[in-house]
Amino acid sequence: MINTFFNSGTLDSAGAFFASLLIGLAFGVALERAGFSSSRRLAGIFYFRDMAVLKVMFTAVIVAMLGLSYAKAFGWVTTENVYFLHTLYAAQILGGLIFGAGFVMGGWCPGTAAVGVASGKIDALIFLLGAVGGSILYNELYPMVAPLTAADRGVVFGFESLGVSEAGFAFVFTLIAVGCFWGAEAIEKMRNGVEGYWNSRFLKVFSALLVVGAFGLFVVQTRPVPVQSPATQEQALLTGMQEGVDHIEVQELADRLLGGDPALVLVDIRTPAEFGTFHIRTALNLQAADLPAALVPHKNQGVIVLYSNGMTHPAQARDSLARLGFNNVYQLTDGLQGFLDTCLKPISLRDEPVSPVQAAKIRAWRAFFLSTPPPVTVPTTPSAQEAASLTPEVEAEWLAQNFSRPDVKRIDLRPQQDYNGGHVPGAISLNIESLRGCINGIHSMLLPATILAEHFSLMGIRPEDTVVAIWDDKQQDATLVGMACERLGHRRFAVLRGGFAKWQREKRPVDTLLPVVTPSHYPVPEKPDSFTVGAKEVLAAMGKTGIVILDVRPVDFFTGKKRDEARGGHIPGAINRPYTDDMEKGAGFTALKSATDLSAIYGKLIPSKESPVILHCRTGHQASQTYFVLTRLLGYTNIRWYDAGWTEWAARPELPVASESR
Repeated sequence: MINTFFNSGTLDSAGAFFASLLIGLAFGVALERAGFSSSRRLAGIFYFRDMAVLKVMFTAVIVAMLGLSYAKAFGWVTTENVYFLHTLYAAQILGGLIFGAGFVMGGWCPGTAAVGVASGKIDALIFLLGAVGGSILYNELYPMVAPLTAADRGVVFGFESLGVSEAGFAFVFTLIAVGCFWGAEAIEKMRNGVEGYWNSRFLKVFSALLVVGAFGLFVVQTRPVPVQSPATQEQALLTGMQEGVDHIEVQELADRLLGGDPALVLVDIRTPAEFGTFHIRTALNLQAADLPAALVPHKNQGVIVLYSNGMTHPAQARDSLARLGFNNVYQLTDGLQGFLDTCLKPISLRDEPVSPVQAAKIRAWRAFFLSTPPPVTVPTTPSAQEAASLTPEVEAEWLAQNFSRPDVKRIDLRPQQDYNGGHVPGAISLNIESLRGCINGIHSMLLPATILAEHFSLMGIRPEDTVVAIWDDKQQDATLVGMACERLGHRRFAVLRGGFAKWQREKRPVDTLLPVVTPSHYPVPEKPDSFTVGAKEVLAAMGKTGIVILDVRPVDFFTGKKRDEARGGHIPGAINRPYTDDMEKGAGFTALKSATDLSAIYGKLIPSKESPVILHCRTGHQASQTYFVLTRLLGYTNIRWYDAGWTEWAARPELPVASESR
């Protein structure tokens, strides 16, 4: 892997200066060759006479984008060892307007002005001197414009914010650029009456090469990742530690959290009691042993940051996760204490004076991170610690002990009349069908994240809350709430084992009071979930070696003996494991079988914990229970959910159906 000057911290070295000088000279030569030493030609774009600026700009952007994407795909660089500008919308929009106004008036930008000066252009020299003077003035006035940089969203990539893959974004952007190339040539032809490159062999070949290069990203970015030997893994860990690429600085973390970076997951690995006393805002509390299973949805997606009081335990956890294939985990430099000292310590208590800019940052950090609700004291009983570690099923005993915790939200999914007659104290009533609706003509689909977030907001649920679903006779009601949580990225979710029936049998307290709910503002994820698939993906998976299509409907519906949709039968190649087979009867209640029993059963159906699996039932309801079992109880890492299920498949005559017995 290439170790960049930025990543190694040697930007101020002689080697970095020499490399920058060579790149700058090459850049200047390229601009000169493109005719950018003439302000007349640069300004030609505003008169639709010369579109060179647009063509050169798009060429540079596309080549840089494709080159970096290929380098990442082949493992030559990572996003961590390349510097990306932070996203500061207000500052960048205003700066862009000022830059654009200067370009329109003078016909120069700083880079082309330098080229013009080298070519002896007096107007370029005047513009360049003005740019230098403007930079000095900006430096002096920076405290006045500093508020524009307060909303630092960290590094935001276009493909993430639009909810598409990197390859998909690159391909579409390349098509746009090629369209602009042809459009620019057409404009020049109409304006000047000269053919130029219009319809030339060069333009055709150049356009084809760009499109093919962009399309190739779909291939290289989906190729299997080579498995490293243990010795190679250990060497990589030691190299990362030596080069300092295994941690994130506290100031960067504070800025990214303040900006609401959706790609960052912060994890506090201290004890629940320490977490309850104080924690960094937005952090999840996970115990070290639970990290691999709990962080599966974020594996190699975005950035995971671990912290504790110091750095020893996060470093050990980070290395362990790296050995398990997590390549996006970092530890917080100097731990929580470093965060407190650097970001949250009052200005008046600091040993050294701080600049006005830094003072503004500290005030913004303190306002954000110290405005959380009062700390909650978490009972140190074993059951409470289990829940803090995101135990998928919680016992009635734990729920009874945690009534006073404002971060534990109870949702009762029984019929409203049953809820009115008596419910778990503090629980709110929810009709499970309010989480589903008609999407693209298919009924009973899980609602989009925007609507689910509004639901959660009205119920007063916050991202840091633990949601406990209380069910009646259908545990799949509770696990469908879990699918809503998954779509929103809400990992603090659990099912009450045995549901309300077990609660009642143990003579636990009930009341008929409606809880007091303070609406929240639940954030909407910026990209769609990664676990939902449609008929197209299922059809493509049929017959592929290693992919398991698991139909969890009852046997008679799988074989076609019974049907409740347009056609009976099942998807060719699918195997049947009814969701009801995962349940067992207790003393007056039903609950999931033990994880040991379920692991043995599914171990015979699915080759490994990493094998790709597609789950479906009729409407996604029953399959949500199997998704919960495989991902939350058993730790399977490559599970997808076909929400539309047999409802869609049976109604589309072009999709194949089999009806042989299992």
